[in-house]
Amino acid sequence: METIKIDISKTASFIQEEAVENLKGEIFAAQQKLHAKNGTGNDFLGWMDLPSSITASELNKIKSVANKIRAKADFVVVVGIGGSYLGTRAVIDTVADSFDWLRTNRKNPVILYAGQNIGEDYTHELLDLLKDKSFAVLVVSKSGTTTEPAIAFRLLKKLLEKKYDAQDVKERIVAITDAAKGALHTLAMREDYETFVIPDNVGGRFSVLTPVGLLPIAIAGVDIDRLIEGSVAMEKQLMAKNYANNPAAVYAAVRNLLYRNGKKIEILVNYHPKLHFLAEWWKQLYGESEGKDKKGIFVAAVDFTTDLHSMGQWIQDGERSIFETVLSVEKPRYNVVIPKDNDNLDQLNYLAGKRVDEVNKMAELGTLIAHVDGNAPNIRISIPELNEYYIGQLIYFFEKACGISGYILDVNPFDQPGVEAYKRNMFALLGKPGFENETKAIRKRL
Repeated sequence: METIKIDISKTASFIQEEAVENLKGEIFAAQQKLHAKNGTGNDFLGWMDLPSSITASELNKIKSVANKIRAKADFVVVVGIGGSYLGTRAVIDTVADSFDWLRTNRKNPVILYAGQNIGEDYTHELLDLLKDKSFAVLVVSKSGTTTEPAIAFRLLKKLLEKKYDAQDVKERIVAITDAAKGALHTLAMREDYETFVIPDNVGGRFSVLTPVGLLPIAIAGVDIDRLIEGSVAMEKQLMAKNYANNPAAVYAAVRNLLYRNGKKIEILVNYHPKLHFLAEWWKQLYGESEGKDKKGIFVAAVDFTTDLHSMGQWIQDGERSIFETVLSVEKPRYNVVIPKDNDNLDQLNYLAGKRVDEVNKMAELGTLIAHVDGNAPNIRISIPELNEYYIGQLIYFFEKACGISGYILDVNPFDQPGVEAYKRNMFALLGKPGFENETKAIRKRL
């Protein structure tokens, strides 16, 4: 089988060769910390050997429950926020038919999402849609008290209880939560919901290859065996100690060297619209892992060629604080040829007989040359094709590179203390019990 590949040749003029050599000691040390599990945040390194440690019986249970839900519901709502839904949506949107949800003869339930926002109109419209539909709910939360998903689950649970009898409600809810504690665990035990465990040593943004992601991905009709197979292959490849043979080490090194040279913003670029939510997952993975201690690359993402007509000007001519990492898909799934038109009013007959993907590839190459000429370094990650095997590779590649990169940056890549600040303020403003002192202090500032 092929593997994803990394090309850093378009960063060479921005990085001195001796700088790479000097950094190799830091890279090796970072890898040693990860493999020895003795660096900061080492209690959240369960993702490291997750692909190879998943057993056939665990996968069979996930597929069995997935089949039960698939047979029972036309719509399945994944309730979660951040890592509790982004990895799921990344894989499903990348691999599944983009328009399956509109097909009358579809084989798979429509996957919807809730609890990833607090939008009242979104919530109303979702509930209004589901009131006349057969649906089930997968609720993902270690604690069961995270505000956004807890609100959504309360409302969806009430709707289920209004539509179905108690036994049917029980069969339409699956809880993916802590093994022994928390509000959701308590509720699931009391109501006898089907449950799966979020491992204690796997943080949310690294959890896509746990039941958090695997169950809804399987319900969507995606082959989770192949997803795991690809991630296992990448796990083995990234054990390489040799820098040149380890693409995760290369990626981590180059992005940190560019950061030290004033390139403070990394833009993840794709030329395939199905990769949009893969980029959203990547943004959380790197932003939440590295953005701390007043350090870290600011991560952003664009969909080309769409965003070339909006962000293209800034990327080409704006402040030179950026570099790009391009996800390039080598082989599309389908073959669409541009036809000849006798009138040729759109002046496109010079493209007649060419595949749409050939035009896309030339747009990619032309943009690469323009942006590098415009002093934006470019890292290219090539993906042989968009299927479960290679997306499994890509997920593990980015996770491993993130761990190495965070340690090179000298931060704890596995915590997220900064996200608690807004929560404390929100709780105080909403009058949550126990936040009375914070409420008084905040009110004085308004």
